Amino acid sequence: MQLLKGQKTDVTKGRDLNELILSFGWTARNAEMGIDAAAFLLSEQGKCERDEDFIFYGNPVSQDGSVNHAAAGNGDKESITVMLPRLSQKVARIALTLTIYEGEQLNHRMKDVSGLYVRLLDRQSGEELHHFDYGSDLAQETAIVVGELYRHNGEWKFSAVGSGFNGGLAALCVNYGLEVESTGSSEVAAAAETAVKGSNNTAAPDKLSASASSSASPSAQTPAAASNDPSSQPLSSAPANPSVPQAASASSAAASAQALNPPVLSKIDLRKKIVQLTLEKKQLTGVTARVGIVLDISGSMRTLYARGVVQEVVERILAVASKFDDNGVLDVWVYDNEFSRMDSVTERDFGDYVKRHILNNRSIHKFGFNNEPPVMEDVIRKYTKEEEKDKAPVFIIFINDGGVVRATKKVIRNAAVQPIFWQFVGIGNSDFEVLEGLDNMTGRVVDNADFVHLDRIEEVTDEELYDRLLNEFPQWLKAAKDKRILQS
Repeated sequence: MQLLKGQKTDVTKGRDLNELILSFGWTARNAEMGIDAAAFLLSEQGKCERDEDFIFYGNPVSQDGSVNHAAAGNGDKESITVMLPRLSQKVARIALTLTIYEGEQLNHRMKDVSGLYVRLLDRQSGEELHHFDYGSDLAQETAIVVGELYRHNGEWKFSAVGSGFNGGLAALCVNYGLEVESTGSSEVAAAAETAVKGSNNTAAPDKLSASASSSASPSAQTPAAASNDPSSQPLSSAPANPSVPQAASASSAAASAQALNPPVLSKIDLRKKIVQLTLEKKQLTGVTARVGIVLDISGSMRTLYARGVVQEVVERILAVASKFDDNGVLDVWVYDNEFSRMDSVTERDFGDYVKRHILNNRSIHKFGFNNEPPVMEDVIRKYTKEEEKDKAPVFIIFINDGGVVRATKKVIRNAAVQPIFWQFVGIGNSDFEVLEGLDNMTGRVVDNADFVHLDRIEEVTDEELYDRLLNEFPQWLKAAKDKRILQS
């Protein structure tokens, strides 16, 4: 199956799969370029908790033997093998990365690399399960998060990420929480980088050990690859039982490089990080939910659409969907006195979404008066009738600039028995009398709605926005489970 950037797909579901091979390939414009694959074994918090959980050429096998890095055959460059049943339950995700050795120093960039791909293979049968081509949109970056293997409902899935970083190896180390020292001096960093370069000539382990003895740091970098053939053992040049200090020297190099080349993340990636922090704060990590946004497109909203404010809102809520929704999908509706259910939006296609799918779409009724109940009924229909088998809770962000009709309260009251939480967001300074009375509404089995008023939403920081949007959702989840609206 050919994957697209941002796509998430099943790996083990419906398959008797125990050993997964992730084989990486590329073509470098310059034969002198060093390109290296690595894996970070991550906790539920998305962090690499121990140096030993950073798998690279200097530490090619995880402590429990579940993850193995080596050279690949059959036209591939490098591969990482994961023995899924042997993985610790503490490992929630495995981030798969690619870096250019000394990219900044040598002015080697991802624009100099073509044909980047990763293949997911069943080691036992040799079957290619998925194929992801990526990197054609990258230019000055020197590192890539290729994808993530992650647990979901007792199975393993793969997320095709393909996001680029500046800062090379150092950016990745910092991104995954490895503590790096900036005091190791440039000499130690240079020694570690020399070891990285030497790995391509089989002399790396000795040099890496030597440089490590100069500095003790609890983290790791992503240097050049040792390699891993699907059926081979790690190359003899890599030590069988690598020690923590070997990884530590690389992290000293990472620190020096990080100071000069801070990681550059896309806007959506930065927002996802803020969402993740908010989820941790509100104890929502591990929660899966379907996410939708309903956009007011009545006449009074015309200016906000023209100024790009609504596009920005969609992008900000997409970050929530990317963390909550297993497929990273944000469902979209627009409404005035009529409504339209739009194409869903993902990280692959959010650019100019509002212009392409809404403003330039002649089939959509726009800029009339507002009437909420019909679109709300369609939201309920989608998640409770059309997607009846999906038991995940639903988180709806409902954007409105005032004048909500009173019949809306009846829909909310009747929907209290459904697995849907309604987060209303009032923008502007209009009348929100109906929405402001939600907290005092009686006749509901659970409080299934909340209202926040953000006069100028474009001036609200992402941190504040996510904090307020997710303020009552945790309480509703608990109440809905207690009332058996949701499965425990």
